[in-house]
Amino acid sequence: MTVLQEASEASHRFVLDSVRETDRDRFLGALFTPEPARRDLLALLAFDHELARTPVVTSEPMLARIRLQWWREAVREAAGESKPPAQPLVESLSEMMGRRGLDPEKLVAVIDARETAVDGPLDVVRTARSFADLELEVLGVSDQETRAAVREVAQARLTPDAGERAALLASARARRAKVDRRALPVLLPALAYDHPLSAWQRPLAYWWAAKSGRY
Repeated sequence: MTVLQEASEASHRFVLDSVRETDRDRFLGALFTPEPARRDLLALLAFDHELARTPVVTSEPMLARIRLQWWREAVREAAGESKPPAQPLVESLSEMMGRRGLDPEKLVAVIDARETAVDGPLDVVRTARSFADLELEVLGVSDQETRAAVREVAQARLTPDAGERAALLASARARRAKVDRRALPVLLPALAYDHPLSAWQRPLAYWWAAKSGRY
């Protein structure tokens, strides 16, 4: 059972600063989400970054698995009725899960997908889909056209193949007329996935895309 355990303002600030510094594109997209969904989305993005860092933090498979297991246990504990571990991101995830009534096993599924990178290439499709579905749950969107577009953008972000990335983005953009506009914050980063934007171009490009419904 998930219960609402409010995180401190310091924890929320930590999460916000972390995403802003490590993932500028998805951070800018998240700013177009109203509160409290913005906080929930930022917590998810910070969580995703922490998992993605695992191969960088350690190249030893056993240590990588220990790190990911710590996150499994932290997420499950954060969903319980007791006070979550005193770690800013865990506290923010706990608040998010409590507010959304979110099953912690859905976050564990993202951890499991990320673990595929410990011994080999990342399972891009599995990782992208599990995380995209979490984003949509936080945004309260469930229709199939929007889900398909968000999954395609998430997969495009992770795929190393330029041709495949272009095809995924083209498919996601072909759905623009049918997507739920509440999902635009997680679709807007597509702007930077095939057309590099300078630091000064990004905010204006995101603002115009959000206003026009294009990504």
